[in-house]
Amino acid sequence: MIDVGGTEGGVRLRPPRHRVARRAVLWWSCQAVSRVAVLLLALGGAAWWLPAVREWLVLALIVCGVLGIGYVAVMPWWRYRVHRWETTDSAVYTAAGWVSREWRVAPMSRIQTVDTARGPLQRALGLSSVTVTTASAAGPLSIDGLERDVAAELAERLTRTTQATPGDAT
Repeated sequence: MIDVGGTEGGVRLRPPRHRVARRAVLWWSCQAVSRVAVLLLALGGAAWWLPAVREWLVLALIVCGVLGIGYVAVMPWWRYRVHRWETTDSAVYTAAGWVSREWRVAPMSRIQTVDTARGPLQRALGLSSVTVTTASAAGPLSIDGLERDVAAELAERLTRTTQATPGDAT
C-alpha cells in the first residue's frame, strides 16, 4: 500500500471493499439494450429507406446485432465484477469501468459536494447513484448502482464526515 501525503494518518491506496447492488446488473442491461436497439433501429431504417446501399447497411445491421448481443450479455456482469466502493473516516474509494478501469481515492478534506441521483429506471429498481465532487481536475467520483437506502445513508455520512474534517476542500 502507498501512503498518500507521507503522514501516519494519510490516505492508504488500496482496492475498495464493497460491491454495488446486484440489481445494478439489470439496470446496466436495460441501458445496454436501449443503446443497441437505437443503433439497430437506425441501421434498419436506413436500410429500408436507402435501397442503393441496402446490402452494406444490412451487413452493418448483422454485425452490430451480433456485437450488440455480446455487449448486452457481457458488459453488465463485467461492470458488476469491477465496480467497488468504500468510505473510511479519511477517504472515499471507488473502482469502476469495464473496458478501461478507473480507481480513485478522494480524501475527505478535498470533498466539496455530495449528490444523489435516481433516474426513472433506478427508482423502479430501488437504486441510486452518489456523486462526490472534489477539488480535483479529474472530476467527480461516481458510485452507481447502490441500494436506495445505502445511497441515502452514504450521502448523509459523507456530509457529516466532510463537515467535521478540517480543510477548505481546495
